[in-house]
Amino acid sequence: MPLTPLPAARLAALDAILPAAPARLPLMEAHGRFLAAGIVASRALPGCDNSAMDGWAVRAEETRGANRDRPARLRVVDTVYAGHLPRRALQPGEAARVFTGAPLSPGADAVVRQEAARPTDDGSHVDLFVSVAPGHDLRRAGEEVMPGTPLFPAGQRVDATVLGVLASLGEATALVRPAPRVAVIATGDELVPPGQPAQPHQVFESNRLLVAALAREAGADVTHLARSRDDEAELHAQLEQLAPQVDVLITTGGASVGDKDCVKRVLTRMGARFLVDGVALKPGKPVAVARLGSTAVVVLPGNPGAATVAFDQFARPLLFKHQGVIEQRRVTRARLSEPRHKQAGLTYLVTVSALEAREDSVEPWARLRPQGAGQILQNVAARGWAVLPAGRADFAQGESVDVQLFDAPDFHAVEAV
Repeated sequence: MPLTPLPAARLAALDAILPAAPARLPLMEAHGRFLAAGIVASRALPGCDNSAMDGWAVRAEETRGANRDRPARLRVVDTVYAGHLPRRALQPGEAARVFTGAPLSPGADAVVRQEAARPTDDGSHVDLFVSVAPGHDLRRAGEEVMPGTPLFPAGQRVDATVLGVLASLGEATALVRPAPRVAVIATGDELVPPGQPAQPHQVFESNRLLVAALAREAGADVTHLARSRDDEAELHAQLEQLAPQVDVLITTGGASVGDKDCVKRVLTRMGARFLVDGVALKPGKPVAVARLGSTAVVVLPGNPGAATVAFDQFARPLLFKHQGVIEQRRVTRARLSEPRHKQAGLTYLVTVSALEAREDSVEPWARLRPQGAGQILQNVAARGWAVLPAGRADFAQGESVDVQLFDAPDFHAVEAV
């Protein structure tokens, strides 16, 4: 079977899942989720004119010419705290003691901060040592947001600052896409759980934790972690049990064409419909994506380096689509720190450990790490993937290529893409 080019395979794989139905959650439970609908401001922020400082609310014109030698003296007629209303409007010659966030007294149009004033000993009057203009140290109603202002689009991730804005608008809940439920099954006779003794020919099983953590980083709720020997009956039983309970089921190992690589055979016998089976990608060539009943299944290679790349390119987009969004990474051009030879028919994703500025180049230089399907250290603290596209075998040192950066991606609602 011919390998599918990477761009076409990524597009085809997205058909394995649909966005989840929106759910209205309390704000703290909505943290980390994506908005299912846009948010419009329901009230003004701030809700009223208020003081930006502790001080005195005044009529600005009555401070004209005031200084340390000739202070302006006003009668103190009110004290206003945040959350309380002024008792009355200010008349000429009057001031009100105010605190940060307190509503502005009617008749006042400025605030003199307390460092620039001094009350008389009996507190009946205050001497002002500065001249202020109208609006000084005030926060006007709606100066941050006016009612009806569009704030966040569908697909916005609800981070801490978004939560704060929603709460400040009086919202107790948010309409979001729920987390995808995920099960991970690691396969292989050679696998030994960490913490147990292993022989040199055996492998400590790391992929379940690796893949589960990658899924959580993509917003998933990992509900099941399982392990299967290279036994078709055992694997069939686990797939049959777990698939109906989750939105996405991810297997690692047994993805190729060896005698004991049985994952795809078992899925086929169970009636799975494959959308992708083998991709012109390295590492990660054996990756497959299928639909088993209502569950999306991603078949990852067993080598951790290949599993990481295949997860990133296929499982991660599915998990985000279930949450109603498409991830768009930043892409920059960078020069290769060393030459690379590759199979011409495959796209290679090579780990970039650093982007280094050099005086002799406008573009940064991408420092590459040694690459191997079985290696796991290569992706620690990685900056991104250097993309060596299909169609060529040799790339020279200093040649410019695209680098997909991992940090600060954009997310767009599926409906908007």
